[in-house]
Amino acid sequence: MPCHGAELEGRMPPRSTPTERQRRLGAELRKLRAAAGMTTEYAAGLLGVPRTNVPNMESGRSGISPERVRTLAANYGCADESLVEALADMAAERDKGWWETYRGQLPASIVDIAEMEWRAKRLRIALTVHLPGLLQTEDHARAVFEAVIPRLPAADVAVRLAHRMDRQQVLDRPEPPVLDVIVHEAALRMEFGGTAVARRQLAHILHLSERDHTTVRVIPFKAGGFPGAGQSVVYAESSVPALDTVELDSTHGPEFIDTEMQLHKYRAQLDAAEAVALTPDASRDFIQELAADL
Repeated sequence: MPCHGAELEGRMPPRSTPTERQRRLGAELRKLRAAAGMTTEYAAGLLGVPRTNVPNMESGRSGISPERVRTLAANYGCADESLVEALADMAAERDKGWWETYRGQLPASIVDIAEMEWRAKRLRIALTVHLPGLLQTEDHARAVFEAVIPRLPAADVAVRLAHRMDRQQVLDRPEPPVLDVIVHEAALRMEFGGTAVARRQLAHILHLSERDHTTVRVIPFKAGGFPGAGQSVVYAESSVPALDTVELDSTHGPEFIDTEMQLHKYRAQLDAAEAVALTPDASRDFIQELAADL
């Protein structure tokens, strides 16, 4: 006979490396338990499992069924029904997304970016020196990867390039996330791959900016300084604000942030950057002028 969800959870060994989304689900369950002042023994008793199972669930190393998420939330006294249902939906995500084909070929955090984008309802992106991966042409992306130090082997460049291009399918699905991009003039003037590649890249951005779900705003040099000028920020909005995620780029790889205080900070930072950016129409005119100068 097939195993039921609870039985299956008990039989499956803990994951050695949970994904960022699996880790986030567990962290939110731990947060709910801590807010209620409950112990792991109490949670284990509710679920009828050994106490050691609870830390595994709360670290993302073990799965949990949507029904058990609701059981824990109810007994923890969580009255936020939208949050509980969003967590239950996360627990129900058993299917393997396309990005899983890259797991083991790329660093886990890079693969996790694709899932974050795919699950988001809205993506707010602000970059100063680089262009968003979701807006890059293949030639531009290849030139970016070939400029990495230490130099990547050709096979690694090919895998990263394929992954970056595959990430862009999120923009073509039936219900794509709303995409709001703020890009600095410095990034637009970077000629990765040479002038011809740069010209095609700007044309590509102009084309994408005309889509209904995509907005591109430019911050020109003359706008001066603004909050977050030195960071590359991706703010992924979930179905409920408490489950939003910020992804920051660094030379050591992506960093994911989800504390309430930090989420508030980056929302304010993006609002401030948007306030100094050109309007979408003026931004398109600006990009066209840059392309004409190449």
